[in-house]
Amino acid sequence: MNQIHHMNFGWLHAPPFPPASCHGLVVQTNLSLILVDTGIGMHDIANPEERIGVEAIQAAGFQLLPQFTAIRQLESPGFSSDDVSDIVLTHCDPDHVGGLADFPKARVHVSAEEKHNLFSGNPRYNLTQFSHGPRWVEHALDDSDTLGLPSRSVITASGLEIRLVPLFGHTTGHCGVAVIREGEVLLHVGDAYYLRDELNNPEHPVGQLATLRADDNQQRLASLEALRRLVSAEHPNLSYFGYHDVTELPPNIERYAVD
Repeated sequence: MNQIHHMNFGWLHAPPFPPASCHGLVVQTNLSLILVDTGIGMHDIANPEERIGVEAIQAAGFQLLPQFTAIRQLESPGFSSDDVSDIVLTHCDPDHVGGLADFPKARVHVSAEEKHNLFSGNPRYNLTQFSHGPRWVEHALDDSDTLGLPSRSVITASGLEIRLVPLFGHTTGHCGVAVIREGEVLLHVGDAYYLRDELNNPEHPVGQLATLRADDNQQRLASLEALRRLVSAEHPNLSYFGYHDVTELPPNIERYAVD
């Protein structure tokens, strides 16, 4: 039994901009649970200024809502932190990794480039979020092909086919995460785009924000163009989504209530 559950692991809202999601995945297998990104965590909510920082909280509009954390959502149907064997990260920005500390026994898969960037002194990261000592597994070599894109095999306890797909630029080691099941490819593109409309509109205004947030904007644009080519090929077995576009959330996911 392999089931893939879309979940939202937190909300960001910095008016006048609309709310943004933290759209991740829970892959349920007979052996364990696997998470793709972790959103805002319980330790973030307990110590937000230390773990995230006042400037980042205000700029991105972190909403500190326990009911949306991955651990609380998994506990509701009876799972525990120990049931999560592996976490696959698109990258290490604070809104993607806050929940890591809620699953301290899980192996944490990341590209080697992102792991290096994390500990390089880049101010976009807050190392306090990693003070619990994650069980890192770095992936450095492209060893597979995913619908024409180079990718890196991620070995988990489940044996399910999961790959990191380099989509560098937003951060130096930013990757998409492909979950492959019975020939179907589900691609989490992370922050390779903020809004799905960017794929159809190269001049979309949100591109200005993406440019400001990019470690390497030329790489970011190249990755976005690679996604455009992939989508335009209309692979019948491909579905994809990003982290922040609320319109890509399944309708059963609770929305953030805007006052």
